[in-house]
Amino acid sequence: MKGRGGAVSLLCALVWLIMPAVALAQTKAPQPAPASAGTGFDLGNSKNPTAIEADQGIEWQQTNHVYIARGNAKVKRGNSTVVADTLTAHYRPAAKSGIASTAAPAPASDASKENALEGGTEIYRVEADGHVHFFSETQNVYGEHAIYDIDKGTLVVTGDDLKLVTKQDTVTARDSLEWYDKDQIAVARGDATIVREQKRMRADVVTATVVRDEKGAQHISRIDAQGNVVVTSQDQVGRGDSGVYNVDTGITTLAGHVKLTRGQNELRGQYAVVDMNKNISRLLSAPPSSALTANPPGRVEGLIMPRQQPSQSQTKN
Repeated sequence: MKGRGGAVSLLCALVWLIMPAVALAQTKAPQPAPASAGTGFDLGNSKNPTAIEADQGIEWQQTNHVYIARGNAKVKRGNSTVVADTLTAHYRPAAKSGIASTAAPAPASDASKENALEGGTEIYRVEADGHVHFFSETQNVYGEHAIYDIDKGTLVVTGDDLKLVTKQDTVTARDSLEWYDKDQIAVARGDATIVREQKRMRADVVTATVVRDEKGAQHISRIDAQGNVVVTSQDQVGRGDSGVYNVDTGITTLAGHVKLTRGQNELRGQYAVVDMNKNISRLLSAPPSSALTANPPGRVEGLIMPRQQPSQSQTKN
């Protein structure tokens, strides 16, 4: 803890301010835990206190209801932690009932400052800048700027080298990585790529739906891709305007200007079903729902290249 004595004392004071509101909330009748409690990022459970620490100290702007932590700053809430060069935490006085108001806080007066000390405060929004690392027990997110909205249960990360890492998947993007806790959805925008073992999907926008198994562990169950979709598995590549990947079955459906290639062989159509586990593809002239009504019926095209025979010199060798 060398060089962090000031940060420790400020952290203790901050936790002291926050805890009374938590204690008030816990005197109410117990409520069922939210569906996302205990998994992923802890963005939806408002009963957990928020702790802040930093190497260079914490600035408390009482008029603006803001804490600013600088230098290897860290905010921890439940099972979620965000680390960055600078962290800005927006807070409001906690209501006496233990449920904080969602209204914007009014300018602080002497009376409101005293009430905040007596009733506790609640952090509802955190902004992170510089070398951002947001992590929980099962997920890691990296970027340069992040906005963590505790009320809405959302996290938006932007900047260079965007990456989301779970135990099974790695997601990268150019423009943004977004997490919506209430819907359990992750969105990657701009040259988005998701990789699992030898399987890869790339598109302009990738949306991953997260579910929990019987033991409560999270995993991605479905991936929706929009715009310039490319799916790669072993030695086969599929392209289309849009795609849906069922992670549990390993089956991907591609729609719109579909092209399947393997080596020099190529098939073209408007709809394809690709089994990425068994490496089997089925190409159609149109989606099954519209194939019977298409007028005139579309056609599937293929270009199958002959196997090249070894040259005479190669045969002699």
